[in-house]
Amino acid sequence: MLERFISSVFGWLSDLTMSSAYAEGTPAAGPAQNPLFSFLPFIVVFFIFYFLMIRPQKKRLQEEQSMLNALAKGDEVFTKSGLLGTIAGMTEKIVTLEVDAGVKLKVLRGHIAGKSAKVLEEETPAAKKEADKKAK
Repeated sequence: MLERFISSVFGWLSDLTMSSAYAEGTPAAGPAQNPLFSFLPFIVVFFIFYFLMIRPQKKRLQEEQSMLNALAKGDEVFTKSGLLGTIAGMTEKIVTLEVDAGVKLKVLRGHIAGKSAKVLEEETPAAKKEADKKAK
């Protein structure tokens, strides 16, 4: 549905620009066209980009920032590179992760991708069954 809407908007815009291009070759018989009307296609494209790209990206960044601010000692997290660990200590910019007993890594706070509880909950039942079979 969205693709159909975008194609119809671009079709309308191309018809608009083509009709004005053909009209340039003919002698002017009517009143001059409003200059704001010639910028209308650019305005429409800007709003499409804003609602489809810019706004969702801002929302994602705000959610990520609120998650990073809510981190606390003892949370199980994963990094953007795929490391899983428990937060053993935190400063303003650095998080110390305990990945195994006695093994601690320092990671930049911005590289924390999320809490690992969400990842473990999203694991599919088929993957759990396969892991149980391998464990037996």
